[in-house]
Amino acid sequence: MKNILKYGLLVIVAVVVLLVAFYYLFPESVFKMVINGQRRSADLVKKEVQVDDHKIVYLEGGKGETVILLHGFGSNKDSWPMFAKYLKGYHLVIPDIPGFGESSQVTADDYGMESQVARINRFVEVLKLDKFHMAGNSMGGALAASYGAKHSERVLTLALLAPAGIPSQKKSELVIQMEKGRNLLFAGNAKDYDDLLALIFVKPPPIPAPFKKILIAYMADHSKFDKKIWKDWQPEKFSLAPALPLIESPVLIMWGDQDKIVDVGGVAFLEKYLKTSKTVILTDTGHTPMMEKPEESAKSYLSFLKEKR
Repeated sequence: MKNILKYGLLVIVAVVVLLVAFYYLFPESVFKMVINGQRRSADLVKKEVQVDDHKIVYLEGGKGETVILLHGFGSNKDSWPMFAKYLKGYHLVIPDIPGFGESSQVTADDYGMESQVARINRFVEVLKLDKFHMAGNSMGGALAASYGAKHSERVLTLALLAPAGIPSQKKSELVIQMEKGRNLLFAGNAKDYDDLLALIFVKPPPIPAPFKKILIAYMADHSKFDKKIWKDWQPEKFSLAPALPLIESPVLIMWGDQDKIVDVGGVAFLEKYLKTSKTVILTDTGHTPMMEKPEESAKSYLSFLKEKR
């Protein structure tokens, strides 16, 4: 019996050693396993579709009314699975917005807000989506609001999570840094990346060093095209003010009380110009509620959707 236990212990130790070695020797493979695990936990499958001159890669899963989730600037579809796993009873569609993630980057095309709205509309047409709910964070929130203003016949509800394009009496820390000539959205080294995480989250998630290197390399690889999109979009001039009164759908406004990217003071502006809105402010939360407080933010969103049913 002792020999059996001893043998079993040796097997366990050997497996642990192999796993640790695999993690350090092949961190990209392990990173992909983690990402795929998050997708599976939300019952999401990666797909792609050709939309005119763009290949759009997206996650899809679930059944019921459709919910389209739009990520922020410099991010991608995988900012949503932790939130999405709580949205049971809905058909989820989560694209890499054209120009980001694994979707096409077409240098000759324009990526201003109007062009992106048109591309998202073509995307839903190709997928044959008629009516749906739409939610977006940051730039994705601005895109969702702009879409809702132009295509109100398709949008059942909107959820705007700290949307860009909203003025506030108080400058965010990101804006202050940008005025000093430092745009952390284009972080290219470990120090800038850590500073960016400190802006996005109240409590930055613990990221293993090998994974952090992968994420920094990802940002570096996408930096050139991200700068093109930034130039086309012109976020420093862009405003949602003209679009807000045109939105007919009920709107959920969701914001973190300690957002350092887009100041929470923008809530008052949204409430003033939207026809129908409900506001949820999450405490001890930064710019991405769906990542920092996925369960809490998802429950608030589900409650809003059920009310509007």
